[in-house]
Amino acid sequence: MAGKQDYDLVIIGSGPGGYVAAVRAAQLGLKTACVEKAPRLGGVCLNEGCIPSKALLDSSEYYHLALHQLADHGVKTGKVSLDLKTMMARKEKVVEELTGNVRKLLESHKVTIIEGTAAIAEPGAVAVKPNKGKKQTLSTRHILLATGSAPVTPPGLDFDGERIVNSTDALRFDAVPKHLGIVGGGYIGLELGSVWLRLGAKVTVIEMLPKIGTGLDGQVSRTLDRILRKQGFDMRLGTRVKSAKASAKGVSVTVEKDEKSEDLTFDRLLVSVGRRPLTRDLGLEELDVKTDDKTGHIIVDAAYQTSVSGIYAIGDLVPGPMLAHKASAEGIAAVEGIAGRHGEVNYDAIPSVIYTWPEVAGVGLTEEQVKARDLPYCVGTYPFTGAGRARCMGETDGFVKLIAHGKTDRVLGVHIIGPRAADMIAECVLAMEFGAASEDIARTVHGHPTFAEALQEAAMAVRKCSIYAS
Repeated sequence: MAGKQDYDLVIIGSGPGGYVAAVRAAQLGLKTACVEKAPRLGGVCLNEGCIPSKALLDSSEYYHLALHQLADHGVKTGKVSLDLKTMMARKEKVVEELTGNVRKLLESHKVTIIEGTAAIAEPGAVAVKPNKGKKQTLSTRHILLATGSAPVTPPGLDFDGERIVNSTDALRFDAVPKHLGIVGGGYIGLELGSVWLRLGAKVTVIEMLPKIGTGLDGQVSRTLDRILRKQGFDMRLGTRVKSAKASAKGVSVTVEKDEKSEDLTFDRLLVSVGRRPLTRDLGLEELDVKTDDKTGHIIVDAAYQTSVSGIYAIGDLVPGPMLAHKASAEGIAAVEGIAGRHGEVNYDAIPSVIYTWPEVAGVGLTEEQVKARDLPYCVGTYPFTGAGRARCMGETDGFVKLIAHGKTDRVLGVHIIGPRAADMIAECVLAMEFGAASEDIARTVHGHPTFAEALQEAAMAVRKCSIYAS
């Protein structure tokens, strides 16, 4: 190994955590390298997750609108047909363009991009096996791990890529399944289920818990369940998979609810029950980097440093929601700390979004969490049926729910199910970041007619609660 440091920072992984951290590190004057084993930059999010799934969600929504709703607006389309091959090609083009942009972004900031598989040889040294060429060792002052996560494989539900599939496989079907089974009622399963339902599949969701969207506000979860059932989802809640057997024709699944078994048959079975941190073969055990025995997460301190000095970890590798924007925020905070600045992430103000239609978005505490903490609180809700813009669009399902502290009026959480919820939540995140009260939102002038007026109305509804009661 060279006597001097080749780099100030070597980042392993180029997803939303890794590439954002690399850019910020370069901006702060750190000589930075980013190692990525995949042929394209961007990690799971850009290549196999957030971006391709949203591309298909948008395309399938256009198809569904053409089939069922455009006529209501006076738009006559004639016979509508599906060209799945073109839809998939468009998705790939979107991914290719965005991953290409990530490469240009890193190159413009003089970040060294190394294509290969990396592991920590020792503190201050990263061993790289390039996709092409000879092995090399990178000498560095700091190492940042940002390798992301992979789908969990439950016992007896091993992926075969054809019949029993993971979320990546479900983005690449070459035909619309007649009947798609989904194990898991979380955001990934519901989003991919929405894609294939719109394109003509029958979709059955098998969820072990009594509700979908674990972690959602209860009122929002119940509303989403009702709307998705109305769209055609077959929801099997409180149900677990006992066994699954794939054949050339499909997948035979035995499920159990209330000690009663039932046999189901699907063309394909999507298993989406969570994700696990990708820590294997990074050299963590050899260096005694501490991890959580139950979850596999790497344990870090407030500066995202692991139990070994000079080695850091962010994103899906560390505790917290597995969200791309959470990883990006942590990447920035970690490298700012490395550069001698103050970096911090406010975990109370991280939004989450489910891109079904209507969309679901939330930030802060749910009503159930507020009750569990025994906090005095007031709730204001407003339905999209009362929003002029929603009426014009013909999308009136859902509501905005704002929870404020009963004594201080500070916003504790906002939960939205409805059109454009993914974009509306940004105002709520900003409000919570600045410690706003519901009155602040209520008194803020919102454009008319907009979906955001429903948020203002919900904030006004909070005022009807006795927030100044002793």
